[in-house]
Amino acid sequence: MTHHVAEIVTFKLAKGVTDADFVALSQQTESFVRKQSGFIARWLTKGEDGSWTDYVIWADMAAAKSVAALFPAQPFFGALMEALDPETTKMRHEEVLWRMNA
Repeated sequence: MTHHVAEIVTFKLAKGVTDADFVALSQQTESFVRKQSGFIARWLTKGEDGSWTDYVIWADMAAAKSVAALFPAQPFFGALMEALDPETTKMRHEEVLWRMNA
């Protein structure tokens, strides 16, 4: 059985980057991500401690890894990465084994 895959990126922003700046940078990725085969959903959240999480749900691991390989070649990539604190940035892919929707 093929499971959906959650791509989970956790990070804090680099010094001087505002929440509004980062949301605007993230929105620049929307067109690219929406066009990718296997894209299902995406959420960007910020915790009380200033940590952020970017959740992207893909149809399967192949889709997640394929897009992850293409992402660095996109024109928005450099500015997006400069907005992150590299010491806090972590990315992982996890199989979705259960979900509940409203």
